[in-house]
Amino acid sequence: MSEVRIAVTGAAGRMGRELIRVISTTSGCVLSGGTENRSSPHIGADLGILAGLPALGIAVTSNARDLVSRSDAIIDFTAPAATIEMAELAGQAGIVHVIGTTGLDERDETAIKSAARHATVIKAGNMSLGVNLLTAVTRRIAEVLDADFDIEIVEMHHRHKVDAPSGTALMLGAAAAEGRKIDLKSNADMVRDGYTGPRKRGNIGFATLRGGSVIGDHTVIFAGEGERIEITHKAGDRSIFARGAVKAALWGQGKGPGLFSMSDVLGI
Repeated sequence: MSEVRIAVTGAAGRMGRELIRVISTTSGCVLSGGTENRSSPHIGADLGILAGLPALGIAVTSNARDLVSRSDAIIDFTAPAATIEMAELAGQAGIVHVIGTTGLDERDETAIKSAARHATVIKAGNMSLGVNLLTAVTRRIAEVLDADFDIEIVEMHHRHKVDAPSGTALMLGAAAAEGRKIDLKSNADMVRDGYTGPRKRGNIGFATLRGGSVIGDHTVIFAGEGERIEITHKAGDRSIFARGAVKAALWGQGKGPGLFSMSDVLGI
């Protein structure tokens, strides 16, 4: 079987460089290229050197359509507008599109679902094995414990992160809501400020912290009368997300059109 050709969007970013390193050292796949926007100073740079590796002889390009045409999968940790553009191209080409982009709104989600009618789309707020296990456990605990246990989700990331709450926090909130059989959007406390009154029974609270170089810490708290359950995941290295994304790109080969999650990839 030939190696799976994987492309990276946002190749010059922190995750883009990590993905280049992981793809280059993972058996069964090969780096087909990487994109940046037209104004990037990295256009034309060697992807290997950009990622701290020996030269690979593959240059950063702004021509996403050309790159998609010679790839079997594309991994996308960028921004919503870029992701939607890539979803359209991946849908037209019928290739695997792995999406780790956060901050997507309802219109973006609709566009991704539309693209998934023609391509294999694997989308997750977090690609790591540990976080997806945390999500499964959160869903199960929320299912077992009733609303006498208040659910709070606390997340912390580096000072450069631009969206809040994090995609992972929202993924955990969705899992808790699913376990409780409630709608997250109408039962979420995203912001607390000033005189808020008592906590509403059954709501799911979110707290967002930003600072330093924290890659990603997430804690789900189930607080009852006289007892508290806390489950935590701390990311120490961005490679955990890159490895999960590459695993998803390989898993998606031959799956056919559809919208999948990392739970599908991991079988949990």
